Amino acid sequence: MSKRNLKDILVIAASFATLFLPAVVLADTNGANDEPEITKCPEPRGTLTVAEPQQHVVIALMQRNLPPPTDLLRLFVQESGCFEVVDRGLAMQNMQQERVLAENGMLQRGSNVGGGQMVSVDFIMTPNVVFSDSNAGGVGVGSAVGSLFGGIGSLVGAVAGGLKFKEAQTSLLLTDARSGLQITAATGSAEKTDWAFGGVIGSVGGGGYTSTAEGKIVAAALLNNFHTIVADIESKPGLLKPQSAIAQDNAKQSLTAINIPVGEVLRAKIGNQKLLSSPDGDPSTILATLDKGEEVVFLGEQSNGLILVQAEAGEGWVKAIMFAP
Repeated sequence: MSKRNLKDILVIAASFATLFLPAVVLADTNGANDEPEITKCPEPRGTLTVAEPQQHVVIALMQRNLPPPTDLLRLFVQESGCFEVVDRGLAMQNMQQERVLAENGMLQRGSNVGGGQMVSVDFIMTPNVVFSDSNAGGVGVGSAVGSLFGGIGSLVGAVAGGLKFKEAQTSLLLTDARSGLQITAATGSAEKTDWAFGGVIGSVGGGGYTSTAEGKIVAAALLNNFHTIVADIESKPGLLKPQSAIAQDNAKQSLTAINIPVGEVLRAKIGNQKLLSSPDGDPSTILATLDKGEEVVFLGEQSNGLILVQAEAGEGWVKAIMFAP
């Protein structure tokens, strides 16, 4: 068979798919050089980490030769300048390893690796992807065209409609890391398969997200979700603040939260420490005065910078910053 005849058959087959199988998603070659742009912000709105999607989403992506979209979303956020990205993924394991080495005296002097250096996370972004199977409700286009044109038909099917799913529905949730309040969410889908995704986006080690039709659809849908979230935040700056008085109080307290194990023995740093019957700090609720070095046991509760302890004089509240293990 000549190359001309093969070309004619491919054109006829593609035309057949377009006319009689309207559900097929075909690449729009007129926009093949278009590249989606990432929304920019004038300044960061806080720190953000991208959470790994749920296991069933990871499995569904793997079945389509796609990795979790975590790295791709980090790139979107980094390039937008809307948030500063904090890595809580695989890099976290290496960071913990460095601290273990430092504790064991394995690092060079002056390495300055230790506690109290990590940046806290303000917001958590969680992705989700739901696929609509390409063969749901009937035979896929590859099979249909293949039945008409034999071996050549399978090639035409792969070119014209070889997607492994009919549609990718994606969503992004943005949550306040302190209060747990969901700030905003975006959902949507994409069908265009010919995004350029070159330049900065193309440099991501995302594999299939920049080189396959399936990956480009998911990436485009997530980028659209991210644009929606940024637009929502830009138009309503108050979204980044906890909405209720309870949430505001919880967020405020989390900033001063003390990470002390329940039952930890603490000692007063200086003398004349007040043991109060209430965490409101009212001087009239003084139960006793503790001397320097006097021991108390942490009972697990904290409020307004005070912690509940058990002392020899009784149970009460003391200033957390004035006690140490």
